[in-house]
Parts: sequence; C-alpha cells; structure tokens
Amino acid sequence: MPNKLAQLKTMTDVVADTGDIEAIRQFAPEDATTNPSLLLKAASLDEYTAHLRGARQWAQSQGGSNQAQLDNACDKFAVDIGCEILRVIPGRVSSEVDARLSFDRAATVARAQRLIELYAANDIGPERVLIKIASTWEGIQAAAELERQGIHCNLTLLFSFAQAAACADAGVFLISPFVGRILDWYQQTTGNTYSADTDPGVLSVRRIYDYYKTNGFGTVVMGASFRNTGEIEALAGCDRLTISPTLLAELEQDEAVLQRQLSPESAAGESRCALTESSFRWAQNEDAMATEKLAEGIRNFAADQIRLEQLLIP
Repeated sequence: MPNKLAQLKTMTDVVADTGDIEAIRQFAPEDATTNPSLLLKAASLDEYTAHLRGARQWAQSQGGSNQAQLDNACDKFAVDIGCEILRVIPGRVSSEVDARLSFDRAATVARAQRLIELYAANDIGPERVLIKIASTWEGIQAAAELERQGIHCNLTLLFSFAQAAACADAGVFLISPFVGRILDWYQQTTGNTYSADTDPGVLSVRRIYDYYKTNGFGTVVMGASFRNTGEIEALAGCDRLTISPTLLAELEQDEAVLQRQLSPESAAGESRCALTESSFRWAQNEDAMATEKLAEGIRNFAADQIRLEQLLIP
C-alpha cells in the first residue's frame, strides 16, 4: 500500500508550503508557495546568505530612496528564492506582493508587474509564477486586472465565502483558503474542540469547492494553513493543497488507506451570487472571524516583511 502522501498525489496536486529548497527536493511537490514569513525563515539559513548579499548589492545598484532600495532588495530576494525553487519543481512558484499594499489596487498591480519583470530577467516566464495577493476588495480587483494581462494570481489570506465568491467573479487563477487559522479562531472563541469532519476551516473549503464546481468556475481551490493531517485528509481530492514539510513527512510515514472526500462529480453547491463592492464589504463585515483573521494576517505578513527588510539594510 502506498503511503498517504503518495495516495494524496493521485487525487490532489500537492504544493510545498516552504521556501526550504532541501525540503522541496525531499517531498517532490508539483508547486511551491512562499510568503514573507517563509522568506524570513529561509533568510536565517546559511545557504541563503549569498542571496541576501546579492539582493542587497543589486538594489544598491538600482539607486533610489532608502525605501525604494529596500523594496527592490526584498523583491529580488523573493525572486531569487523563487528561481531556486523552480529548478527543482515542475510547476509554479507563488511570490507575494508586499502586504502593506493590500488596500492599494494600483500599487499592487505595479509591484506584481515588477516581480514578473524580475523573473523574466532570469528567463522565467509568467506561466511558471503565481503572484500572491491578500484577498481584500482592492487585492481582488488588482488580481482581475493582472489576470487580463496574462499574470496569474494566488489570492491568499482568504477566510470567507464572500472573498471566495468575489475571487471567482474576478476570474483569478487560484485561491488559498486558510483552514488552520479558521480553526484557531473558532477554538479560541468558543472553547470547543473539533474533529476533522466538524472543523470550521475544513467545512469552509468544502463549501467553496462545491460552489465553484457547481457553477463551473475555473478558479483553482488550494487549501492552506493546516494544523494537522486530519484536516488534509478531510479535503483529499481538493484541486490543490499546500502543506508544510512537517505535515508532508507525517503523511509520508502513514501507510493507511486515504479516502477521497471531494470530487467535481459529487459537488452540490449553492447558486451563483454576484457581489458588488458594497455587498462584499457588508458580507465580510458580518463575518467576525474573516474580518479579524484577514486583518491579523495582513499585519503579521507586514511585520515579517519589515523584519526581512532589516536583514537587507546595508
């Protein structure tokens, strides 16, 4: 009997949620995702010292204000790590726009275009890159514009059905609903414990998946931010799942049978709901969990971006 990781790969595209090249080599995922927190962690590893130094020197050569140089250094470091990852995976890597731009549509578009330009300078085409953007209204509209330009996007920090519905309407390539962080909020708020089948994060992704498949949306659903393998197993069959090396290892060591839970054929979602800006903002406001976790996620990614900048200061 193949292990659970091997079984999962037969029904779901497995994505490595890490910037650690060695971990990616070990688990051989289809794609890989990065974010400011993962890049900050990677920056602490000895093997990335040369990339930090190279990004700093390149940014200085571009000139500009101190902040412009820091922005350039961060983007160059992210792209250099992305290029390393692309050497060992067959699919795409996700690189994230600065979280501090989450409420600025035009600036998000410009920063995404800059990341694609930096990849192009390394002979990496846009077909191998996903631009990660926070699922704010402004971020979703920026993604819609980028998709029209042929730049595919990964909408992250997604906690609500409203965010998912708006992303589908915008025609974004992929969404990353955060399973574990939803569970965290409900555990802390209610004091309850949850099984894999009652996990609010799992139920959220199942609802989104069913909605997309029932209504024929092409947007890829990629569950993210898992707390345990039970959550992963409960979403077996989802389009994609991005999984940390620790949980990948647990799945690899488990030789029990893994049952498929999601499939397009069994999807029975609700009818399409088209959201305006005002209806989106109201629905998001009415979802306390999504409102709090989105704000918290943006703040935390921004804080890690600043920490990364501090490592890149000459």
